[in-house]
Amino acid sequence: MEPIRKHEGLVYPLNRANVDTDQIIPKQFLKRISRQGFGQFVFYNWRFDSKGALRENFSLNQPKYEGTSILVAGENFGCGSSREHAPWALQDYGFRVIIAPSYADIFYNNCTKNGILPVKLTAEEVQTIVENAESDQYYLTVDLEAKKLYDNHGFEASFDLDDYKREMLLNGWDEIAVTLTHADKITEFEKARS
Repeated sequence: MEPIRKHEGLVYPLNRANVDTDQIIPKQFLKRISRQGFGQFVFYNWRFDSKGALRENFSLNQPKYEGTSILVAGENFGCGSSREHAPWALQDYGFRVIIAPSYADIFYNNCTKNGILPVKLTAEEVQTIVENAESDQYYLTVDLEAKKLYDNHGFEASFDLDDYKREMLLNGWDEIAVTLTHADKITEFEKARS
């Protein structure tokens, strides 16, 4: 995983609550065995029509959101099934940060385990970001070290993340990498055991 310390990116507003994992990555695309290649299918049923053509009226297909890396959405983001493919798809598409008032627990944990920073803000702060991102190209800087995010126009908000998840994201560690930080002790234990 890539470390996240400070990320500046274009914000995409998905002004919807209760976006479930089947809307993020529909079940028919869960056949891959690697984590890559899912981004092309993110929000598939909203982005594409029944013939596979892009829907011009779905906002993520608009040129002003090309290259977006920060997703802002409504409450209970990532609800539904526990599929880990949802954060894989979002990350493969290019999202590094998600901002919402609340998340489904399993989705939230899957994000931190896969290198996506899920930021929880108040509904009012999220609505401010949504309105700014809907009106024009809108960029935010998300500083995980300081646990703050801000724009160039005076908006600023603080967020919290537990120390373990924060440490993993700051260092770009998954759970295997965390285990390997103790490689010397593991080797020592194995030698003593034999």
